[in-house]
Amino acid sequence: MPELNTTSTADISFMLLVFFLMTTSMDNTKGMLRQLPPPDNKETLTQVDVERKDLLTLQLTAHNQLIANDDTVGIDSLRTLASAFISEKGDRHVISLEAHPEATYDSYFQLQNQLMLAYRDARSQWTVSQYGRNLADCSQEQQASAVRALPQRIAEVYESREGGGS
Repeated sequence: MPELNTTSTADISFMLLVFFLMTTSMDNTKGMLRQLPPPDNKETLTQVDVERKDLLTLQLTAHNQLIANDDTVGIDSLRTLASAFISEKGDRHVISLEAHPEATYDSYFQLQNQLMLAYRDARSQWTVSQYGRNLADCSQEQQASAVRALPQRIAEVYESREGGGS
């Protein structure tokens, strides 16, 4: 019975593996853009008093329910609520976000995504009123002025599993 020569099978498999790794595109657009504090804490933090009317308080409960200013709302309606709040208050607004440690990551990321969409909507409304065009159609300088007019001001409250906040 004749034998089948399989010495080059490993080489062919390796070359196919390299080919597929080189031609596959990696999607790197997922994730959240956050500015982390500097590694050295030489920067002093200043305490700022915020008026209650300029504060939107969001709480994500252990059962993944969203509470906005003591009213239960759906995560899908947060975009409209937050966009209107940001547009109304301008650069005075602050959004306080508190997520319970037992809330799911999926709910937390949905909440964050809705907040990012709300900022985009509010800035787009601002550029339409100022320049007569949507945020995406504006120049880099006009987009930067929209960011300065409506800065992202989210204060996250972290709660440990023992119940103490920080």
